[in-house]
Amino acid sequence: MTGFPYPKLNLPDASLRLRREDNSGRIQVFDPLRGKWIVLTPEEWVRQHFVNMLVNVKGYYKGRMANEVCLTLNETARRCDTVIFNEYRQPLMIVEYKAPDIPITQKVFDQIARYNMVLHARFLAVSNGLNHYCCEIDYSTGTYRFLKDIPPFTGG
Repeated sequence: MTGFPYPKLNLPDASLRLRREDNSGRIQVFDPLRGKWIVLTPEEWVRQHFVNMLVNVKGYYKGRMANEVCLTLNETARRCDTVIFNEYRQPLMIVEYKAPDIPITQKVFDQIARYNMVLHARFLAVSNGLNHYCCEIDYSTGTYRFLKDIPPFTGG
């Protein structure tokens, strides 16, 4: 596609379905998790590549993943970028994305930690497509530890 504006990411290449809107000329990407065309923003570029990596490299099932998951936090509607569910439809991992030019800061971790107050996922991951971080929560001890990489799917 000519005039493509987004950078190469620190993620495996993804075979994304892209098209240009007829009326506005904006680029859209087909989101296989939502089953619809989405305007391709820098954050969406990261999301689609990250989800591709989760499915095709890490072995997570598309059928247990959802994008833009709504939740209520302090009586306010919020949306998690991606949630991966376990076999019991309980949240296993929450992923928060930022555009490649947005640094991953404590504020990003605070955002995902607030979401996790509602969802109680085992893993929290953040990515701007260039840098990725993941931590595992141990609810029995009330601690967390950062992992070297996004964990592969191991069942459950």
